[in-house]
This record gives sequence, structure tokens and C-alpha cells, in this order.
Amino acid sequence: MKVLIVKVSALGDLVHALPVLAYLHAAIPDVTVDWLVESSFAPLLENHPLVRKTVRLDTKMWRKAGAQRAVAGSLRVIRQLRREHYDVTLDLQGNSKSGLFTLFSGAPKRYGFDRSQAREWPNLLATNYRVKIPLYNHHVSSRYLQIARTACPSEVKVPLCGPLSTEVKAAQSISTMLADFGLSCGEFLVAHYGTTWQSKLWPLDHWLELVKTLVLDDGRQVVLTWGNEVEKCAVERISEACQGRAILWPRGNLQELVALLAAARMVIGADTGPVHIAAAVGTPTVSIYRVTDSRRNGPPGDGHIRLQAAMACSPCLRKSCELDHECGQSITVAEVLCAVNALLNGEDDKV
Repeated sequence: MKVLIVKVSALGDLVHALPVLAYLHAAIPDVTVDWLVESSFAPLLENHPLVRKTVRLDTKMWRKAGAQRAVAGSLRVIRQLRREHYDVTLDLQGNSKSGLFTLFSGAPKRYGFDRSQAREWPNLLATNYRVKIPLYNHHVSSRYLQIARTACPSEVKVPLCGPLSTEVKAAQSISTMLADFGLSCGEFLVAHYGTTWQSKLWPLDHWLELVKTLVLDDGRQVVLTWGNEVEKCAVERISEACQGRAILWPRGNLQELVALLAAARMVIGADTGPVHIAAAVGTPTVSIYRVTDSRRNGPPGDGHIRLQAAMACSPCLRKSCELDHECGQSITVAEVLCAVNALLNGEDDKV
């Protein structure tokens, strides 16, 4: 059987969809799986042992180039998909963009979300099997798996994290860089300040206090990662507050980030891609949730502690709010420190 997964973005959502790969290969021994994905995220999947081929979208570039370029690019991808003669397409995105490529993928069976779960109603026109997600499938990975189970029924069970492995070349590069910084694999913590929405961020003053305590008081080795210039400015302030003893990590490619997170003892962050990558490669995490739901999005299982904002309205899914300050302050530094120390001491069940 030949299956196409349509899950084009974002980074964290792609990682949440990885268990579908494990399920398909366990349920159908002769399956081959391709994945339609935005070019910026393709490196996460291109050397994955359970993915035969990634098909790249460049929608951001197409939009900048104008409507004619967007149409030409879309038609080129559609022709590429139709040449593959897929048996099944799984649309795990649920919006209009993913629906376009699902509809014209050429697969006779096209599975996606039903009306209650699809993000945008035109997506319903693209699928001919619309899956109702039971209420007990609360975690986002469980929702993706429900679509795969409906398309390819089986009793097999797979973990809700991963699988994700590191490239040998990236692992070697990170090993060399760690040695240059005087760090040892499995001994350092990663703190990732940034995330996609302003309303997901934990306050910078809290991050300053947390990392200062870990580095200056507790003697921990902490690596600060970042994804854009705004985040870089924030982590530079954190590093300065730690007298330069918290390491400002140079931004590398996506596979190098995976390798770094796999080498860490723990990763601390908000609801963001690096936290979910860390969980997928088996690294313990402490994660902070304000407007999103830790039960839905957080890394599941042992070795992970998820902290939810102590607000009656959380999770609200709002990108801006007049209670932003109060919400951010409702998760205290003491709570995060307690969670970090519990994981380090193997006592995550006591938080």
C-alpha cells in the first residue's frame, strides 16, 4: 500500500504527527509512506527511516512571487503527487491549503477530519472519508492516529511520541561543538525561550530568574537556544544575567537542533517545536502552557512535566489578551524549578 501524509506545518504539529508513521508501518508491513510538507520543515523528515520521500511545498515563496507563481508551483506539486498513484491520502492538517493537495493527490481514498474538527470548511470538499474524533482522543497525536486507524484498521498500539532519530552527520557536528564549549553529552540542560505566539511566552523576567538560579546557584550547565533575532536578543539578556555562564548556542540547521536536543539531559520551554522534538527523541522535558492545553499538546508519558497557567480561562487559545501579564505570572519560577529538580532527581510523580 502507498500512503501520502498531508501535514505541511508547523514544526510542533509535524512532530505530533510522527506516531502515525509508526502505526502505519506496524499495521501494514509492506506500506510505503510519503509526506507532503513545507520546505522549511522538510529536513526533519527527509532522512527518516519510515518516510520513503518528502514532497516539498514552497507556499511562502510562492506568495511573495505572486499569484501566477503560486498557481504554477501548486500545479507542479500536484503533477508530482499524481505520478505516484497513492492508494490512500491522510489529511492531518484540515485546512483549505491541505485540502487542495489532498483532493488532487489522485488517491481514491482520502481521509481527513469531519466537520467538527476540520480547521476550515473547504477541507471537507477534499476528503471522501471524514473521521469523527472521539472525545477520549484528547491529545493531538491521538487525533492524528484516529484518522490513520480509520484508514488502516489494526489493533497495534504505538507510543504518542516519535519516532525521531538524529542524523549521523548532525550528531557528529553537535558532539564537536559541545566539546568546544566544554559540555558533555547528557549533562547539560537546554532552555528555549521562544515560541510562535506572544501569548504562549513565559515572561522574560521569569526566564532570567530561572536560568540564573540553575546556573549561578545550582551550578547547572545551561544552553540557550533561539529561532529568530527577537528570541536571540532575549536569550542574550539571559546569558548576560548569568555572567556569561549560560551558553548562547549558535543557530544551526534543523537536524543539528534535533541532535542537540537528543544530547541534552533535559529541555525546558513553552508550547514550542523544540520541546516536542526533545520528547520525540527521548529527552525529558518541562513545558509551560498558558493559552494552549497541556493535556492536548504536551509531551505525554513519564519523564515529562507539563505546567498549566493557574487561570480560570486557561487554555483560551487567544493570541492576545488583556490578562496577558497576569496569565504569564501565574506560573511561578518556583513551580518550574520544582519541576526541573523533580525530573533531575527522578521524582516527576511528586509534582
